[in-house]
Amino acid sequence: MRAFVQAADDFLHARGQFAPGAPVGPQLKWLVLFIVIFGAIYGAVMASFTGLAPGRYHHLLYVGLKVPLLLVVTSALCIPSFFVINAVAGLRDDFGAAFRALVATQACLTLVLASLAPVTAFYYFCAPEYGTAVLFNAAMFAVAAAGAQIMMSRYYGPLIRRSARHRTMLYSWFFVYALVGIEMGWILRPFIGDPRAPIAFLRSDAWGNAYVVVIRLIVRILGRLSPL
Repeated sequence: MRAFVQAADDFLHARGQFAPGAPVGPQLKWLVLFIVIFGAIYGAVMASFTGLAPGRYHHLLYVGLKVPLLLVVTSALCIPSFFVINAVAGLRDDFGAAFRALVATQACLTLVLASLAPVTAFYYFCAPEYGTAVLFNAAMFAVAAAGAQIMMSRYYGPLIRRSARHRTMLYSWFFVYALVGIEMGWILRPFIGDPRAPIAFLRSDAWGNAYVVVIRLIVRILGRLSPL
């Protein structure tokens, strides 16, 4: 436990084995462990909106698993194309450092989320309404993503200074990751859990297309706003 806490502190301060210029290999096991543990902590708290009710405790476990799963699987799907793009751009030799930067950013994201878990729990206590709980968690992920950008710049900055092509590669990563992440989040729902719906690891319509649903929702809203 002490080693884990010390590693997390070193990671936040970018020192020791987590210094930007340190070897990549020894860091990866800790970074993946951070994603799993800190992601599970926030996932369990996020699920506590309904998971503390009698007969719904297993929802805490489900979402505790799904938050790190969302990040890990999304990255695993995006990494092969990111590697090919970097190789085509002549940046294959830097891919190890780029990969470390991406994993470190997600580790930082989950660490910030875990630090926000008490805030989320307090909000649930003060405003126990499902719709606002969804929006509040979206805001917490936005805050965590903003904080993770500091870690991204810390590790990716040296690569960009070495070659401006890395900036283009980073933009391509954000684009592909967002596309895959939105669909993966749709597949893995529910996360918070509607109090009126039964607990399930995946919803029965989990394999729908998130983008089609969003377009239909926009069309429906525009239809309501159109004049008679």
